[in-house]
This record gives sequence, C-alpha cells and structure tokens, in this order.
Amino acid sequence: MPRTPRRRRLRAAGAALLAAAAATATALTSAGTATAAAPAPSGVVDRAIPTTGCGLPPFAAPGSTTPQTLTTGGTTRSYVLHLPDGYRPLHPYQLVLTFHGRGKSGADQAQTTAVADRDTIAVYPQGLPGTGTKGEAAWPGAPYSTPAMDNDPLFVSDLITHLQRTLCVDPNRVMLAGKSNGGAFAALLACTMSRRIAALTVVSGALYGQHGCSPARAVPVLDFHGTGDTTIPYAGDPARDLPAIPDWTAQWAAQDGCTAGPRTFFQQDDVTAERWTGCRDRAEVEHYRIDGGGHVWPGSTTDGATQTVSATALMTAFVHQHPLTGRYLAPAL
Repeated sequence: MPRTPRRRRLRAAGAALLAAAAATATALTSAGTATAAAPAPSGVVDRAIPTTGCGLPPFAAPGSTTPQTLTTGGTTRSYVLHLPDGYRPLHPYQLVLTFHGRGKSGADQAQTTAVADRDTIAVYPQGLPGTGTKGEAAWPGAPYSTPAMDNDPLFVSDLITHLQRTLCVDPNRVMLAGKSNGGAFAALLACTMSRRIAALTVVSGALYGQHGCSPARAVPVLDFHGTGDTTIPYAGDPARDLPAIPDWTAQWAAQDGCTAGPRTFFQQDDVTAERWTGCRDRAEVEHYRIDGGGHVWPGSTTDGATQTVSATALMTAFVHQHPLTGRYLAPAL
C-alpha cells in the first residue's frame, strides 16, 4: 500500500538521527548480529571518554535539584541537575539523563521520576518548542519536531562531556532514558551513540517511524508500557507510523543479537515482565507490560500510575547492572 503524505512526514521527522545508520547499515544475520553501523551525527562523541571531574568541588549542593545552563552549538540550553545526597567528589557516580515528554519540562520530569539513589547523578535536559500554536517543548523524531532540534544530539553529547569534566561521573555507566517523545528520542540516540551509552530506558515511548537501526554495540534496553495507553497505543497505530510495543522490543532484541527469550521473569498484580538474553556484549532486553496502565511513569505519584513496580528504581538498578564492557570501556586516565 503506498504511503500517505502524513506517513512520509512522520518518517522524515526522525531522519536526522537515523539517516546515517540507514545509509551504511547491513542486514542482520539470522542470529540478529549487526554487521555494520554508521558513525554518530557530526560533533557527537560515540565512545566512552575518561572523566576528569573527580576531585573537583561540585558546582551544585549535594542533595539539591537545580536549574543549569550549557552553551552548545552556539546556543544556550538548559537542564535540571540532581546531585545525590552525600555526593563525594572522589566517588564515581552513574549518570542517568531523562528526557521529558511533549509539552513537559525538565523540572516536570525531575519531579515525576524523583531519583533518590545515592549512587546516581540525575539530569533532565529541556527540549525546544515544537510545531503548533502552543509551541510545546519536544524532541526530534516526532511529527511535531522542528529543524531547530537537529542539534539536540550534539546538546546531549556536549552535556555528558560537560558533566564528566565537572563532576565525578562513571564513564562506563551512562544511561539515556525518557517518557513518551523523550523516550523515543533516547532510543534514537542509542542507535548512534551505542559505544558511549551503557543502557537505555523507555517509558510509554512515542516511537514514531522507528523500524530498526544498526547500533555499533548491543545496547541493554529496559522498556515500560501500559496496555491502556490511549496516547501511544500498546498495539501500535499504523496510521501514525507507531509500531506495536511487542514488535519494537523484539526488534531491539534482534538488533542486540539475543538468542533466548522472551521469557517471563516477573508477574505480579497488573505487571508482567519479559526478558531476552544471550545477547551480544552482555546486553539484555527487558519489557514491563502494565495491564490497563495509561500514559504515565510507573511508580510515580501521577494519577493512575501503577505502584507494583517503580520505573525509577528499576532504571537506576539496570544501568548499574549493565555497564560498558570489554573494548567499549573508557580509557584509564
């Protein structure tokens, strides 16, 4: 069936991040092993680099959640930084960058996720205005994104580098995470920054036009989605080029070369979790299905959010369990 103009626009929205990978990627083998991968977008660092910020006094108070700015690509961008209580300048901390959904803010996402893990630095970047009369903040890869967002991958790369230069970040435990449009953006970045990003978390992902990529390294993936989500349907929406969530997670398992699964490893009340294993580079893919769950962050105080599991607690544990390994480790200083 020929594509409608709308569907072509949806696919084009994510082209800035996926075009390089699509141009040089080769087919997956029958075992799901990627045989080629394209470089990251221009200026984006796709390798783990040494942290030089250990031993420096922090530029924010331990235990605080504060707004911050960074100049990148000739533009001043903003983000919210949460330093764990008892932050120690010589102790390496894992880093989790979490992207808000459409129309939300970094401050909103900080409040929703409420990261309190003592070994995690949490960062919440702020998106740029999207299309439409309201100009709601958004990220690339959606039909409401704009050309101004083409520099967002560089913003993320520069932000990680800045944090490594100023704080004691463990360069082998950097996670990208997000909700809805922010989760989809994190997934797009994982396609082209796989050698720098240890793991990925997606909650209620608005996965417009995401039909596979060829990351250089197998990326561990943690996914949450409710079957009652009316904003981004669990079963997908072909008219909006949204894949079914089980198809998208299986796609990542294939990209990661996983040889076993999915196997149910958790089932309680309204939550069922499945896992793919035997993947390249010690990766795993986990999917939490929230029966009847809506477009919300599991474990949060948002109305209707399940309390059976906490996406925040699980994502901080996931990146701790899945660091970069082998040839992808950051060089020692």
